[in-house]
Amino acid sequence: MNKLTKVLIVAPTYNEIESIHSLITRIGTIREALANRYDLSLLVVDDNSPDGTSKAVKERNLNWIYVLDRPEKGGLGPAYIAGFAWGLAKDFDYLCEIDADLSHQPEELVNLLDALAGHDLAIGTRWMPGGSVINWPVSRQLISKIGTGYARIALKLELKDITSGYRAFHREVLEKIDLESINSQGYCFQIEVALRSSINGFSIAQIPITFIERAGGVSKMSKKIVVEALWNVTKWGFGSYKYRR
Repeated sequence: MNKLTKVLIVAPTYNEIESIHSLITRIGTIREALANRYDLSLLVVDDNSPDGTSKAVKERNLNWIYVLDRPEKGGLGPAYIAGFAWGLAKDFDYLCEIDADLSHQPEELVNLLDALAGHDLAIGTRWMPGGSVINWPVSRQLISKIGTGYARIALKLELKDITSGYRAFHREVLEKIDLESINSQGYCFQIEVALRSSINGFSIAQIPITFIERAGGVSKMSKKIVVEALWNVTKWGFGSYKYRR
């Protein structure tokens, strides 16, 4: 009998009570469907959500779901770093990112996982043939497309959706890129992880996904997040990026 690949899906949360139960149910369904190939677990990294997201997850009492509680809202990047560190310590083979608000479709995760058979990292991509966005304001689409285009030019990365947060990694990628030294807080975290992965020569697959604007809750996008990404990409691309492989 072949050994199953251990997969950890990391989902940062802050006030996601409206979507978390559906996320768990849908991941549970694909977990059963893929049980002959992958052993899926979910780690919810909660930033002390006032709406009780963490409590709701714990009350499900499922042996494949874990909760990592953090004391306060600390940003997307630090949440993923904490979740990845937890997963690496638990010896997971693949580690994944997913939005807890159901913008990312759990049913498409298998496409990212299967891509890891021939690549080190798989990025779910909206802006490629087969990819799409639904119910997303034109203003947000423009920000994403322009930001990705600028980052591609500045950083010389051939990625069509560099800020995408639907990803799957071989554990070796996360071990190599020195997560603890990444200071990016918001979506810039995704850019920096992609940049470090490229610098280290890791193979990156781009997989088409369907992105659906969240139906409930409040978007975490802010002017501060956009400014952080613009400033850092400019600094890294046209100045110097200090990172030792």
